[in-house]
Amino acid sequence: MASYTLPAHLRNLTQHLQLDEQVQLNIPGIWITGRTTASQQSEQQKGQDEQSTQSRSTTCDIVLTNQRLLGYAHIRFPRERLFLESFPLNMLKAVSLRQKSHEPLFHELLISDGQRRAYIRSSRPKIEQLYEALRTSNTPLTADTTQPTPTSQEETPETSAEQPSLPATVYGRQDIRRPFDQSPLGITILFIGGLLLEILGVILWSVTQSPEIGIPLCIAGFVGVIAATTQRRRHRM
Repeated sequence: MASYTLPAHLRNLTQHLQLDEQVQLNIPGIWITGRTTASQQSEQQKGQDEQSTQSRSTTCDIVLTNQRLLGYAHIRFPRERLFLESFPLNMLKAVSLRQKSHEPLFHELLISDGQRRAYIRSSRPKIEQLYEALRTSNTPLTADTTQPTPTSQEETPETSAEQPSLPATVYGRQDIRRPFDQSPLGITILFIGGLLLEILGVILWSVTQSPEIGIPLCIAGFVGVIAATTQRRRHRM
C-alpha cells in the first residue's frame, strides 16, 4: 500500500501514534462520545436513536490507522487544547452505518467496543468511505497471532484453550425513521418559524397600531419556539 501523506494540520498527530502505526485515511467529522450502559445496549440493538445525556460532541479529524480509529483535534486558539480518543480495531464489537430520515446532509457511524461507544457524523460520501475502509482493514485477529504452532501433541488442548479467538466485529446498516417534527430539521424549522411569526407580529402591531392583528401572531410564534425548545430537549435526553 502506498504511504499516506498527512495534511499539514495533522503533523503533530505522529507524536501520538504507536509503534508501526500508519495512517490510512482521515476525514473531517463530528465525534460524539458516551458510555454504554446495559439498558442503552438493548436500545441500541433495537435501532433506537437515543444517546447518553453525558455525551459530548467535538468537531475533529477522524483518523483511521492500521491499528486504531481515532478522533483527533489540536486547537491552538483561543487556548491550546488536545482532543484525542481512540478505539483499537481488534477490540471493536460493532460498527453500524446509520441513515436517519429527514437528515440529508449528514450520515452517522456508530462504533462500540462493548464498554464504550462513539457516534461519528460526517457527509454521506465520507462516512461511506470510512465504513468501507474499516471493513477492509479490520481483519479478525486472534489473541496472539505471533506464537508458533506447538509441535507436541500433548500441548494441543491446553494451547487452544489459552489462545481463544477474539469475536469478529459485527458490521451492519440501520435505517432510522422518525416523524418529521422530531427530526433536527423539523425542530429547526419550527424554531425559526416561531421567531419569524413573533417578529412579524411585532412589526404589524407597531405599523397598524392594532393589537388584534399583532398579538395572535406573537402568541403563535411564542408557542412555536417553546414547542421547538421542548422537542430539542427531549431529543437530547
